[in-house]
Amino acid sequence: MNDEIPILGINRGSLGFLTDILPSQLEKIKAILEGKFILEKRFLLTATVTSNNKIISQDDALNEVALIPDAIPHMIEFEIYIDKQFVCSQNSDGLIIATPTGSTAYALSGGGPILHPQLDAIVLVPMFPHSLNNRPIVVQGQCEISIIVSPNNDTSPRLSCDGRAYLNAEPGSEITIRKKPKTLHLIHPLDYSYYETLRSKLHWGKKLHYSD
Repeated sequence: MNDEIPILGINRGSLGFLTDILPSQLEKIKAILEGKFILEKRFLLTATVTSNNKIISQDDALNEVALIPDAIPHMIEFEIYIDKQFVCSQNSDGLIIATPTGSTAYALSGGGPILHPQLDAIVLVPMFPHSLNNRPIVVQGQCEISIIVSPNNDTSPRLSCDGRAYLNAEPGSEITIRKKPKTLHLIHPLDYSYYETLRSKLHWGKKLHYSD
């Protein structure tokens, strides 16, 4: 991903929270080419899998990094650390670690909160945890998140980066997730409104107009 090239999203009929321009609004591109646009920066995550102090695999994600089962759905046992501090152990179908951009994607479907895109924050969302006491948590964006995959697991879970890269995480391996130093640049039309995007994509109620 070349973070020096700004990206403009064109909607082709799917939900697309980053696609501002509909096929019927292509005339907006002319104004953007004339320099009339809003430039926004979004941060990404880098996920690294290590085993015996050796890097096994690594990839980036704009939306989320998700620890998921292998081909057969089953509970995964793991521990979570934030900035080297133990948070909790967990038995669940997995864990979603999402950026503010990804908070309206997979993490939202898993019951996570919506984070405004300008927040410097990361959300951790448990996936169908064995204990109902496990709930999403929002942490500061500079935090280093570590997941220790328990040696007790019979199979190797996978790490999904934006649903396109699948990294094996063998029992006993460690997954480290941190903010990528470089950002992604997005272009929006001048009439862009984040809250209008939420209303239209999530079908929230429109403003009520009261008469005397």
